[in-house]
Amino acid sequence: MSKIEIQLQIDDLKSKLSGDMMSDMEIRDQIHNLEMTLNGVKPEDSHFDCIGCGS
Repeated sequence: MSKIEIQLQIDDLKSKLSGDMMSDMEIRDQIHNLEMTLNGVKPEDSHFDCIGCGS
């Protein structure tokens, strides 16, 4: 997946946020994972996620 595709996916998910923290939790998790991939925080398709935050 290219960086442009990842950013488009993030933008799409952000447009779906309702402002209710509980109902947005899954969407925010998806956004967080995509942003980590986009910023090179974790290797793409890694079974190890973020050690620091335990995601």
